[in-house]
Amino acid sequence: MSQIVILTDSTAYLPTTYCEENNVHVAPLSVIFDEEAYREGIDISVPDFYERIQTGSLPTTSQPNIGDLVDAFERLPAGTDIIGITLSSGISGTYQALHTINMMVEHVQVHPIDSRISCMPQAFLVKEAVRMRDAGATAAEIVTRLEELKEVIRAYFVVDDLEHLQRGGRLSMTQAVVGSFLKIKPVLHFVDGKIVPFEKIRTFKRAVKRIEEMMEETIRGNGAGYVIGVIHAEDSAKAETEIAVLQERFPEARIEMSLFGPVIGTHLGPGAIGITWYQEN
Repeated sequence: MSQIVILTDSTAYLPTTYCEENNVHVAPLSVIFDEEAYREGIDISVPDFYERIQTGSLPTTSQPNIGDLVDAFERLPAGTDIIGITLSSGISGTYQALHTINMMVEHVQVHPIDSRISCMPQAFLVKEAVRMRDAGATAAEIVTRLEELKEVIRAYFVVDDLEHLQRGGRLSMTQAVVGSFLKIKPVLHFVDGKIVPFEKIRTFKRAVKRIEEMMEETIRGNGAGYVIGVIHAEDSAKAETEIAVLQERFPEARIEMSLFGPVIGTHLGPGAIGITWYQEN
């Protein structure tokens, strides 16, 4: 059986220890402030990023360096299968870059997986790939499973400040001004790989409550067999409060915490929260 390498990008926001212990390779995306690029997780920390954008400086983002990936792939043994799990192709060119690299490096086979989302749902896919690789699955079996799994993962986000959606082109200036005046906190989700509003709700608390209601519609009973993720933007106290609510409602579910790092934080801004869930087989 050929060697299977699992690759993801930095927007899965997996702990470094997990990646090292499970031989997961991470390609960093970057945020760009004043024409200077900072690789997330390497050149800029999450606290430093949020402190910087609080001053009003909004960066742009860029995909991993293709040359670095080509160099890494060329050092792999012939016949290696690379399972590459990327953030949504709707907000980044990382997925397409892996297709390009697959044509450039002929002695390995790259299997790009477009998560169609990012952050913790993307990490769920990575962890499933690790589990299957370690259980002896083939690359084809892993790809099939991940394509199935990504269709059943649910995820919604709430932003605290509409300015970042407006500056990122996802709301007009008028929508942002009116929304802020009315205390609108849109519930967001990914559709066709892009971040779009799901519902517009007044107040942050009500918006989060709406996500909880959707969870109760799909998670039956005490949550046994489900994995739930709570994602925060450098506000672990807010995430811990939400986890306590969900743990009481779904005591048998496995609940984990993650964060919105610099690249996704550029789109959502400080104060955002995300909730994601799926049923394990």
